[in-house]
Amino acid sequence: MANAHAAQRHPAVLGDLLPGSLARDAALIAGAAALVGAAAQLAVPLPGTPVPVTGQTFAVLLAGAALGPGRGALGMLVYLLAGMAGVPWFTDGTSGTGSPTLGYVIGFVGAAALVGRLAQLGADRTPLRTAATMLSGTLVMYAAGVPYLTAALNIDLTKALDLGVTPFLAGDALKVLLAAALLPAAWKVTGAGHRR
Repeated sequence: MANAHAAQRHPAVLGDLLPGSLARDAALIAGAAALVGAAAQLAVPLPGTPVPVTGQTFAVLLAGAALGPGRGALGMLVYLLAGMAGVPWFTDGTSGTGSPTLGYVIGFVGAAALVGRLAQLGADRTPLRTAATMLSGTLVMYAAGVPYLTAALNIDLTKALDLGVTPFLAGDALKVLLAAALLPAAWKVTGAGHRR
């Protein structure tokens, strides 16, 4: 019982600040999937690569940190499975399994779980730790996306890195820095981040 009261006083992740349990969690999971779906529509195609610049990777990282590993990963799994089943919320309103970039979406599940776990351990409370957490999540997305791109396009790893990583490094660094500013600030505003 003492541990339950301690958990209420000291939320592990930002999502724990909201009241409720099962209904709250279901809403957060659905909301995370919808957020990523909306962010996927903010897409800028790049010449020479099938991988566009989108807002969805940033949304995945924030969802993982805010919801924790279970809810974050479930939100991304809902996004992935619903999109594969026909919900038109992949990039540019697409759905299905035919995109060479589907590997990145598969990677969202693992990225949200990792970022969520690190946030649960307090790694989203300071800018430097948050940056390391977001970088870790970004690497998980690349680790899933690049091999899938290699197989889908029948190209070698070097070409896949040229198409699926190199053009996005600066943008991903910006997303990491933005998250490193936002998440610790959110904890500071709530007054609940003093635990770690």
